[in-house]
Amino acid sequence: MDTPPLAEAPPRQRAVTTGSLSRRMILIAAAWIGLLLFGGGFALDRVLINAVTNNFDTQMQYVLRSLLASAMIDPEGDVYFSRQAAADQRFIEPNSGLYWQVSAPGVSVQNAFTSRSLWDRRLGFGGSHDDRNVHVYDSKQFPDETLRIVERDAQIPGSKVHWRFQVAQSRGELDAQISVLRRTLIRSFALLGLGLIVLVWLQTFYGLWPLRRVRDEIARMRAGQSNRISTAMPDEVAPMVEELNALIEHNERQAEEARRHAGNLAHALKTPLTVIMNAATAQSDDLADTVIREARTMRRQVDHHLARARAVGRRGSAHSRAEVWPSLESVERAVGRLYRHVRIDVTGPRDLQVHVERQDLDEMLGNLIENAAKYGGGSVFVTVGAEAGFVELLIEDDGMGIPEEDRVRIFDRGVRLDTGKPGTGLGLAIVRDVAEIYGGTVSLEESEDLGGLMVRLRLPAAG
Repeated sequence: MDTPPLAEAPPRQRAVTTGSLSRRMILIAAAWIGLLLFGGGFALDRVLINAVTNNFDTQMQYVLRSLLASAMIDPEGDVYFSRQAAADQRFIEPNSGLYWQVSAPGVSVQNAFTSRSLWDRRLGFGGSHDDRNVHVYDSKQFPDETLRIVERDAQIPGSKVHWRFQVAQSRGELDAQISVLRRTLIRSFALLGLGLIVLVWLQTFYGLWPLRRVRDEIARMRAGQSNRISTAMPDEVAPMVEELNALIEHNERQAEEARRHAGNLAHALKTPLTVIMNAATAQSDDLADTVIREARTMRRQVDHHLARARAVGRRGSAHSRAEVWPSLESVERAVGRLYRHVRIDVTGPRDLQVHVERQDLDEMLGNLIENAAKYGGGSVFVTVGAEAGFVELLIEDDGMGIPEEDRVRIFDRGVRLDTGKPGTGLGLAIVRDVAEIYGGTVSLEESEDLGGLMVRLRLPAAG
């Protein structure tokens, strides 16, 4: 005998993703770190370069002040210095990169008084401005050398003209210091940025580790190794785990209810089927009547369990809600067409809503109001109100009522106190089961106004 092949498990559907959360966090942190380091590095570069440049200029200004303080005019009108103002060895070495020059308007720069380091070159006079204060600038007047020049105009004692004192130094040394400084800054900030990004990666990896643990725990539950997430989680993840455990518990309750209902239905159908089979086997004369009677019983049981199954399936929706007043009006019209001699009055707020599917609300109200019309004396009064998070509906009739000792038993499936009128005996049982599924209650009391039965239906309020 060939064994049928096992059905293949359906392919696992991959979740729709929007990219890696870790990558997103690292990229955002890296961009922010890069922006901050660039801004901080630029500001620090400006500050340090200005400090190095100012120190470079201060040294040349010191030499300039020394020249100004010791400059004299001899009887022939030549400039000389009363003391050794520029003692740096580079002033006497040709093209050493450190120079000084003293010149005046109307005097050719070739006849200016210069340091020996200038040799046959001269600094430009630049007579278009008056340097009564110290003037510092860069100059490219020497093709092979960029100069940093500090100059000032001053009147030497015994002279009627303003002489221009200039101290120049090659920018090579300054540019070399700036280049070393910038390389050090770039390397330091690059290393700092890399270290911060690695730190962010470690922080992200460690921070998201609880989510990986949740994924592993869910995989263990799917594999049947556990039924809850019991591992301790951080405060930020713990609420999600609690909600997940609550969802699992909710699904387990629904599955258990489904199994119980299936068992109850099977048990309820077993007896009628046995009766039919026995009657058919014995070729009973009333087989047709037996089949009709037992089929009617099975139909009642199927209707009852289908109503419960629909309610259980809809309860999972947190957005299920229905307006009470439109449902009451719909049921009132339907019952009024069946029992034209019955007067149905409805009172209460018209804006109340309940956390119940509209179809289930119609079924509960239909059963209760139809029972009141069927077993009452012709008057049905429905009162709607709100109390402590619940919507309360009172359905009263002017019938004979139900004795207090029978008010609990009447909720059992198939129990009927008045067998003289058609019915299945499942109406109140369905109302009770559906109300409890949605977290509501139903109870029977005596109507003080009409003298008959009063049914108190409480359902969770919505909004």
